[in-house]
Amino acid sequence: MKWEGEQQSSNVEDRRGGGGGRGIGLGGGSIGLGSVAIALVAGWIFGINPLTLLGLMEGGGQAPTSQNAPATAPPPTDREAAFVSTVLADTERVWHAQMQRGGATYQEPRLVLFRGAVRTACGTGQSAMGPFYCPGDQKVYIDLGFFDTLRQRLGAPGDFAQAYVIAHEVGHHVQNLLGITGKVDAMRGKVPEAQMNQMSVRIELQADCLAGVWAHDSQQGKGWLEQGDLEEAMNAASRIGDDTLQKQSGGTVVPETFTHGTSAQRVAWFRRGLAAGNMNDCNTFDTRNL
Repeated sequence: MKWEGEQQSSNVEDRRGGGGGRGIGLGGGSIGLGSVAIALVAGWIFGINPLTLLGLMEGGGQAPTSQNAPATAPPPTDREAAFVSTVLADTERVWHAQMQRGGATYQEPRLVLFRGAVRTACGTGQSAMGPFYCPGDQKVYIDLGFFDTLRQRLGAPGDFAQAYVIAHEVGHHVQNLLGITGKVDAMRGKVPEAQMNQMSVRIELQADCLAGVWAHDSQQGKGWLEQGDLEEAMNAASRIGDDTLQKQSGGTVVPETFTHGTSAQRVAWFRRGLAAGNMNDCNTFDTRNL
């Protein structure tokens, strides 16, 4: 992916300065992200969906103590932050155009870099969640150490796999702007858990499809993808399907508990968005066969 030298977004907040390092406070102790069980990390990968995040934050337990550093722009020498800023800028370009074609105005999200834990409008976010989007403040949160986990422990290396992570989270922001997130969240507590899980799957697969829409328009506009880039994204999608993760954790595959979709579904919906670059093709709520 030929991203260097491209425009970067000004919507990146760097809160890593005083966040207490990469440790996560748990009951008075601290563990590094690398020592978290792979099932825990991967279970929420690619954007713990906003509904799950809200439920998690309301679930009680002792929150990790972390004091947010003042928000600043990332240092220009930080290569990973520059990459994230560049991808975010391109999502802004694409979604402004997509929303304008649909007669709407795109409101750009902010992306927060943090370490360990961070306070959000949805509660306290932790690195072990993986990247996530909070609809309450319309911000994407990411600990850049996650990219190491993505590459080393989940078997999904490559810069375009990382770009897919960001695009998926921005997809959740698009859902929020369209009112989809609020409608689904309003069902919480009113329908059985299995049905709510199915709604979560549809939310996640739609975000995968929207990431594919971005990838299509991004390549059309920039021509910056290189051989193997798309395969990196689809490999990442296949690595984090609910069925694959349950198998890797040594447990039984239980479809009723799925919240993100199978590996095949995640790849298929990313491909669907990628094929035509039309967000109207991403209606996961209007089909029986995901």
